[in-house]
Amino acid sequence: MRILTLGGGTVGRWIADMLCRRRHSVTLIDSDPEIVRSINSELDVRAIEGNASQSTVLFSADVLSADLCLAVTGDDEVNIVAASMAKALGARRAIARVYAPAFRDLSTFDYQRHFQIDSLLSLEQLSASELARAIRNPDAIPLEHFARGQLQVYEMDVAAGSAAAGKKLMELQLPPSVRVGSLAREGRMWIASGADETRAGDRVSLVGMPDAVSVARQIFGGEKRRRKRSKVMIAGGGETGYHLAGLLGREDFRTVLLEQDAKRSEQLSKLLPDVTVVHANANRRSVLEDEGGGTVDYFVGCTGNDENNIMAGVEARELGASRVMCVVGRPDYANVVGKLGIDLAVSERDVVARQILGFLNEGAIISQSKLPNGSIGVYELEILEGSAVTQASLANLPLAGRCLIAAIQRDGFVRVPTASDVLEVNDIIVALIDLSDADEVLSLFHSD
Repeated sequence: MRILTLGGGTVGRWIADMLCRRRHSVTLIDSDPEIVRSINSELDVRAIEGNASQSTVLFSADVLSADLCLAVTGDDEVNIVAASMAKALGARRAIARVYAPAFRDLSTFDYQRHFQIDSLLSLEQLSASELARAIRNPDAIPLEHFARGQLQVYEMDVAAGSAAAGKKLMELQLPPSVRVGSLAREGRMWIASGADETRAGDRVSLVGMPDAVSVARQIFGGEKRRRKRSKVMIAGGGETGYHLAGLLGREDFRTVLLEQDAKRSEQLSKLLPDVTVVHANANRRSVLEDEGGGTVDYFVGCTGNDENNIMAGVEARELGASRVMCVVGRPDYANVVGKLGIDLAVSERDVVARQILGFLNEGAIISQSKLPNGSIGVYELEILEGSAVTQASLANLPLAGRCLIAAIQRDGFVRVPTASDVLEVNDIIVALIDLSDADEVLSLFHSD
């Protein structure tokens, strides 16, 4: 595929090298002549000097034939404008990297929709989502990056005395804006359909709007005593720590966040009212002891510094933390952290690599990934003119048990569909697809 990378800094250079090694045709634009000269001499990449937000420069990089444009400069505004221009000038897909949370906050302004960008990518949010999924359940359905982040996924066991035990899903009085995405039983996971009967001990994933998911939880969980909340300590209140704290709901987790900058601590305490924010240095053993670092179920180091994350994690492990995780950027640290007692090291590079590789698709597929168990794929699909899925309601399409439409994005709004919904051209949907049936199911979404 032909890929246009805007920005030759640490992230842009690494992405270009990764894609080049996978035999994609990569063109890179950067305004620094030294960076351009270095990339041209060291990588099998065509590097061009220029401003990525100028149309003449984009034309010289042959933006018209680009399958994917990745705007990853160090400036959020430049990335948004450049990706928008690339899309308007002919690139099939355009993605912009952003750092500031405001650009992904739909309550203030929808930047992605306004600038007609396919996706806004945040390395920090991706890392936080990876950590949150490891804390909640490593096999959980990762939808934080799909459906504009407006959907919630909650996994739980079906309680023996619940209203759902022993009944078919079609018989349950679930809220209209929530769906059962998957069922897991005896080591096997599959896409749920209305005919499936739930049993006590089954693990279900609820997909929907947060309020509706809370109601559905009562149907599957019964009225038994409240489960003990897990204790999580987060070291570092940067964007990764902030996103992670926000992803861990207060109903299941008691979260403490340590941040050494006083101004940032005050800001976080307002942004995260359900999180205990402590102005303290997580790299001091005395601080970890005083704040209960040795009693937590999960300790997560995401200070923005690899060495600080590792050292804080080692201290927390020695104090008695049950599981220790950290964000590690340097690839050469990957083989070291495990020997130091750290259970999971999340690399921003690895996380963003999986995300970007998921965008290298053709036809209706915008992005794709698969669950760790390997049997279910998560697809973001664009509804094309002439596709078979526009010819009937969801109930009348041959999807049951093979594909579940979890969300529809139409005119900038995201909602959970009902059986009577009919997909329309230009809709964006999130679908869970059984990988054994993927080719047949995806053929329904391709245009004639």
